[in-house]
Amino acid sequence: MAHPNPLRPSSDQQQQPNQPPLEFPYIGDVTQYDRIDKIGQGTFGEVFKARCKKTNDYVAMKLILMDQEKEGFPITALREIKILQELRHDNIVRLIEVCRSAMDKSSKSKFYFIFEFCDHDLAGILRNPNVKFSLGHIKSIMQQLLDGLYFIHKNHIIHRDIKSANILITRNGVLKLADFGLAKVITPPKPNHVNRYTCRVVTLWYRPPELLLGERDYGPAIDMWGVGCIFAEMWIRSPIMQGTSEQHQLELISHLCGSIEPSVWPGVNRLPLYSKLKLPENERRKVQDRMKPYIQEPLALDLIDRLLTLDPKQRIDADNAVSSDFFYSDPPLADLKPLLSKYPSMFELKEVSRNNYNQQMAQQQQQQQQQRVRQQRPNVPNLPSETIY
Repeated sequence: MAHPNPLRPSSDQQQQPNQPPLEFPYIGDVTQYDRIDKIGQGTFGEVFKARCKKTNDYVAMKLILMDQEKEGFPITALREIKILQELRHDNIVRLIEVCRSAMDKSSKSKFYFIFEFCDHDLAGILRNPNVKFSLGHIKSIMQQLLDGLYFIHKNHIIHRDIKSANILITRNGVLKLADFGLAKVITPPKPNHVNRYTCRVVTLWYRPPELLLGERDYGPAIDMWGVGCIFAEMWIRSPIMQGTSEQHQLELISHLCGSIEPSVWPGVNRLPLYSKLKLPENERRKVQDRMKPYIQEPLALDLIDRLLTLDPKQRIDADNAVSSDFFYSDPPLADLKPLLSKYPSMFELKEVSRNNYNQQMAQQQQQQQQQRVRQQRPNVPNLPSETIY
């Protein structure tokens, strides 16, 4: 016998014209928040800046997409709620509550995630030429990111969509790892079995080579590849490998990190797509050589090199990365608050500027949503031309 869905009334429970409205005592009413402005728009849905009537604090309201659900609540949203309820850390965005709107004529409500409000995301900051990061600022951002990742990995959770657009920063300079819609709890496989996770995760420009080659038994190392891409992006101010397809992304990775072959990555030839894709041959590894014109800090180059290691088993983890010499050399970490407090929230920019920003990110957001519904990803048109090549 099927169990009734508590979030959706059955046909005999739906509101009749002369009956009082249904009540949901365990889910907050969205009217307790005053909506101020839309701050995000794309295939992922809508995000609004709002103010709590009770506390006067700003919040971010993210609409939970229900379009793909004929009945019930999206399993991906339930997973995100459960994960965020268990993760309490200064460098992870805080889920305040889940709210719902009043029912419409079809007896449906809209549901919203209510998050703490952050003034910036890293992608937007890096696209602002007026924001000049010192080496101390970069150390602060990267250390906070690694602290957040170390915490979720220690709790057996992988993010599966590390990219600069998913890293929020408050006006006070506190980094918040956000968007856990693709996050997953990982468990040790049963005896004589291997894990079989989907490999269609992580936005293409930040996707590690093992996923591009079809690996389905993976772990925290996939997040660390994204950290390496972001670390280099802090200096270059643009994503470093902007592939237009999985094949193209693997070619860019090979040109930078060397040929993908068993001599440097034992067992890679056993991955499902290794023999089905044409991979560049005789490419030498040149991560540090390519980045030296942009990055004059040797310890930073060394850490990026270790993060962008082809073999996930040899790739540095969050614990060792945050303990590396880079963070303990001069200059020390710098407080981000004096720098970021000078700039308005990226969500308070003029409408034209905000629309331009949203258009730049729409392609990556479209990729992410299509991954979630497991559809084939199209090529990304009109890519920015700035790469390290």
